[in-house]
Amino acid sequence: MKRQLLDEMVFRSEDVSAADRFDYWTELLGRTHAPMDLRSDHTDDFRASQRVLDLGAVTVWSATFQPLVFQRTPKLIRQSDPEAYHLSLVVRGTGAGVWRHRETAYKPYDLFINSSSLPNDVYSTGDLVQTVALEVPKALLPLPRDMAARIVGAPVSAREGMGALLARFLTQLIADPAAYQPSDRPRLAAVVTPLVSALFAHLLEAGDCLPPETHQQALTLRIQAFIREHLHDPDLTPSGIAATHHISTSYLHCLFQHEDATVAAWIRRLRLEAARRDLADPALRTTPIHTIAARWGFPRAADFSRAHRAAYGTAPKDHRHQALGLIAKGSVD
Repeated sequence: MKRQLLDEMVFRSEDVSAADRFDYWTELLGRTHAPMDLRSDHTDDFRASQRVLDLGAVTVWSATFQPLVFQRTPKLIRQSDPEAYHLSLVVRGTGAGVWRHRETAYKPYDLFINSSSLPNDVYSTGDLVQTVALEVPKALLPLPRDMAARIVGAPVSAREGMGALLARFLTQLIADPAAYQPSDRPRLAAVVTPLVSALFAHLLEAGDCLPPETHQQALTLRIQAFIREHLHDPDLTPSGIAATHHISTSYLHCLFQHEDATVAAWIRRLRLEAARRDLADPALRTTPIHTIAARWGFPRAADFSRAHRAAYGTAPKDHRHQALGLIAKGSVD
């Protein structure tokens, strides 16, 4: 039986004629990132390659290309904005990003943070430029516009701290995507999103004389990352989370007033989403439902069943049968 792999799209400049390579590359970036105006001294025979891994809402890719200038203009933003954060690990080459609020130079093992919603010019230099990149929807990392500007273009080293954690994950994933299968996509996305959230929180807290609302947003991001990392813990409660972060439980609830759910409801929703992913995983088809429920913080099977039915309108076993049935039908087709 042939093992299924992660969805991967590969582009190589030599796959098309020399005259079409630069235009094809421009079109490709417009689809995998956002529409941009590109300029290069190598348009006659542009050399580039790209591998894109689809993790659902999150996208990871590696790219190697000749030096060029990326320009994201207000007009292009009005025409099309995927509303995403773009993070690139510079592996080879150098460059700079220019925004209205900041100019930042980049060298190997720096992390480059950008936003599809902000006009910018990005310059790359060197014989060949190599990056490993990540695209995350802003909906997964909600930040007010003024706070997003504090993060975009902020200098981040991938040699230490939070930057190094994210860089190691990206390089390991892109180096051996064959080690993962389609059912791993939501798990990988669930790993990388808290890493980005924690990095953003670190950057916001590192700023000098930040206004109180910025500190609050940074703390909220850090707490949300903590919750995602400890969903397996049945003792994950608002009081325990507050104690871990040295705040009162009432202040924790105040932080979540601007979210779409209370702290407890937020935890329950994430646990239910994780349990639903496992129930639909063919590799776990023989794992009892109560075991999956307990793994995600529901020690009582009856409580899990009621919560699942209240949230989705179906029983856990019905969701599993339907999901696995569709997968089986698709493999036959």
